[in-house]
Amino acid sequence: MGIRADHGYRVIGLISGTSVDGIDVAAADLHAEDGTVVLTPLGELDVPYPEPLREALLAALPPNPCTAGELTRLDTGVGQAFADAAVRGAGELAGGRGDLVASLGQTVFHWVEDGHVRGTLQLGQPAWIAERTGLPVCADLRARDVAAGGHGAPLASTLDQLWLRGLAEDTGHPVAALNLGGIANITVVTAGEPAIAYDTGPANALLDLAAHRVTGRRTDVDGQLALGGSVRPDLLGRLLADPYFAAAPPKSTGKEHFNAPYLDAALAGVGPVDPADLLATLTELTAVTVAGQCVRHGVTTVIASGGGVANPALMSALTRALPTVPNTVLKTSDDLGLPGAGKEAYLTALLGWLTWCGVPGTVPSATGARGPRLLGALVPGAGPLILPAPLGGTVTRLRVAEKAG
Repeated sequence: MGIRADHGYRVIGLISGTSVDGIDVAAADLHAEDGTVVLTPLGELDVPYPEPLREALLAALPPNPCTAGELTRLDTGVGQAFADAAVRGAGELAGGRGDLVASLGQTVFHWVEDGHVRGTLQLGQPAWIAERTGLPVCADLRARDVAAGGHGAPLASTLDQLWLRGLAEDTGHPVAALNLGGIANITVVTAGEPAIAYDTGPANALLDLAAHRVTGRRTDVDGQLALGGSVRPDLLGRLLADPYFAAAPPKSTGKEHFNAPYLDAALAGVGPVDPADLLATLTELTAVTVAGQCVRHGVTTVIASGGGVANPALMSALTRALPTVPNTVLKTSDDLGLPGAGKEAYLTALLGWLTWCGVPGTVPSATGARGPRLLGALVPGAGPLILPAPLGGTVTRLRVAEKAG
């Protein structure tokens, strides 16, 4: 039996990325039509963390020590912040109503040993969200994939494979979705083949760290420092020698690896580096590592999203690094109708909807899991937890409908 259409659900998606700068919120209406997920974006918000909470989160990240007591306080604080963000999302984006909240939480540790993920920890206790909104919550969306032998990331592969399948068929060439968050990751979609997705290396993680060191600000605003600097080949060479870049996918990484000690070790092997040159070199690192993986897979169209899209220096470096023969086209997700500012929050809403409807939310070829799995844990809202009848069949495509309003 084919997948049936359903009446649709309104889902609030919540996530805070590896940059730890705040909570991305999106509201979407989702339903199925003959094997196609139809996602109608209702809007997105960027809700900053309260500064004391953000500082405490950053202080708890590796390689800093952190106690069980501090983790408990952070789990509560992030849960309460996510709860407030969900209320705003429902009120400001979803017309005051919703059927489900999906939360990817705040990743604070991704435990990787010998290329295998042993565990992953996301903070943001979902009970606070359920209590505050009265809605059921789907949370802890990575752990099941890890338990099944996967990396629990990049889960963006779920949305990207469904969304870009048609474009790959139309162009006849592989298409890559690129997320430029704290960490850069790609999903490669090729017609008739399983999707491949993995973290290519750092994006904003090292850029923001360096910018804060030399300017005291969170970021290199508009890439101004990087645009005024020159790439240092000696430093770039040391950075590119990291074995992570040569490792075969599936693979994942985070600030456990690309952090202050990592940058200090690279800088220790070269002479003094001008601040602008440091930012230019780190920008080039992201560009060449992303472009190298696109070349590896024969990609001719790159669809970018994430905070790095707003960095002119990074986008310019990426354009230069991508091959010109054949000509590789660089677009943004906004060009295809999916708001890039909220793409990961829309992904979260999709993952929650899939679990709610009994549909596996993983792409095993991307994460390395033994097979597709239903993701997450469900927390009841104000009333009993009543799930819809599972959808029959499977979904194979995603269509972004015109944004409401």
